Amino acid sequence: MSPPRPRVLVVEDNESIRVAVAADVDASGALVHECSDGRELEKLLDSFRPDLVILDIMLPGRDGIELMKVVRGTSSAGVILLTARDAVEDRVHGLAAGADDYVVKPFAMAELLARVESVLRRMGRVPSAVTVGDIVLDTNSGDATRGGHDLELTTTEWRLLSYLAAQRGRTVSKTQILTQVWGYDNYDANLVEVHVSALRRKLEAHGPRVVHTRRGIGYVLTA
Repeated sequence: MSPPRPRVLVVEDNESIRVAVAADVDASGALVHECSDGRELEKLLDSFRPDLVILDIMLPGRDGIELMKVVRGTSSAGVILLTARDAVEDRVHGLAAGADDYVVKPFAMAELLARVESVLRRMGRVPSAVTVGDIVLDTNSGDATRGGHDLELTTTEWRLLSYLAAQRGRTVSKTQILTQVWGYDNYDANLVEVHVSALRRKLEAHGPRVVHTRRGIGYVLTA
């Protein structure tokens, strides 16, 4: 019997950010709920009972720091703060107030997903390894294997494979990959092609092709 999916609550008043974060966290295997302000947050703490809250600091009404105190007072959920303020004193203030982690906007989705995994793993809510077919990604060590063989990936290749694994079975565009892996969408798309080709060579040294091209659309990992 597989363990229950971790519950993640996304609290963000910017709809486009909220929807994107919720969709990608859901695709990574969590059960996700979203809301836009503190009133909804308080209701969902009781009804949804999240394991982790992704909480924007700059919310209408009470800000994220105040709302984090509400979370801490009524729940054992972890908290990751999202903010556009990247000054050291702001980060220190957020962490000192009780946040488990802190992500500055704009961020690469792959980075946020890695931080979500890290917090949930420390809480014992996710396994330390992600398995897709015969590919194993150890999120503790950063190692990757296929069929028991070390893949020796670069940092970028690791992020790329982790993102494709989180989206396994779904076709993702080059723009999505640029945004989620690099944090930008204005790089030359050839950058994606170069890294996908390098990743394929390492994967296919130990088995058949699993990263497929959907011509004119993007790439999909099927294993």
